[in-house]
Amino acid sequence: MARREPGKVERIAADLRAKIENGTYAPGAKLPSVSELQAAEGIAFQTARDVFRALERDGLAITRMGKGSFVTPFLGKITRDGTGRYQPAARSEGGARGAFEAELNRLGLAFKREPSKPVIRRTRPPREVATALGLHHSANALCRHRTMWAGRDPEDPEEGFVVQLATSWFPLDIAGGTRLEEVDTGPGGSKSRLAEMGHAQRRIRESIEARFPTTMEAEALGIPEDRQVYELVHHAVSAEDRVVEVAVHVMPANIWRLSYEWELEAE
Repeated sequence: MARREPGKVERIAADLRAKIENGTYAPGAKLPSVSELQAAEGIAFQTARDVFRALERDGLAITRMGKGSFVTPFLGKITRDGTGRYQPAARSEGGARGAFEAELNRLGLAFKREPSKPVIRRTRPPREVATALGLHHSANALCRHRTMWAGRDPEDPEEGFVVQLATSWFPLDIAGGTRLEEVDTGPGGSKSRLAEMGHAQRRIRESIEARFPTTMEAEALGIPEDRQVYELVHHAVSAEDRVVEVAVHVMPANIWRLSYEWELEAE
């Protein structure tokens, strides 16, 4: 197994970091390849890979399988505000189609429509999703699977990259035959449409796990299989104490920051 060269990794990563911060490598720009960095610095292949891992940990670079490493368009991490992102004004700000698009807009990024349309179908959900929705294990639910892209130029199909996979499940007696089965759910996204139908979400429950992606997830996200992701499972509960949505988000850990805030009772 190749030995890591710590001193060289930190030195070369610091040099690339400075070039990113001073604009030599602009947001979205392609960085040297592992082999190019290896040749230029006279270092081992594994050492060159470790340099890019260091930049990825800082949220300054992202590796796209088969295409190389690029400077992240936002120079840092996307902050997912778990406390405020689902407030009606926040998720529809500027005509956004939901909380994710609104978050990107605040960063000066474009929510890019995926090259292929979202997969929207009526199908049997995983057992744990069916249980949460109060469905029989053989019942169908409405499933919306989306590959979420972010970039700076919404008109350039080659620019930008995948930042999240999101699969949402809704009970058919609520969502069947509604705009939730359409590609564009409208301003505010699915949560606004549910509210209009009398199923406003009043309570959110989320659980988060860090893990390695499956082969299919890594391919869809364009990342190596040894890069960790967050799996965030989101349960949305109505005023009637019914779970009306279960969503599973898979997000590369190196480009996302999860933020929560709450008040404590006085002692």
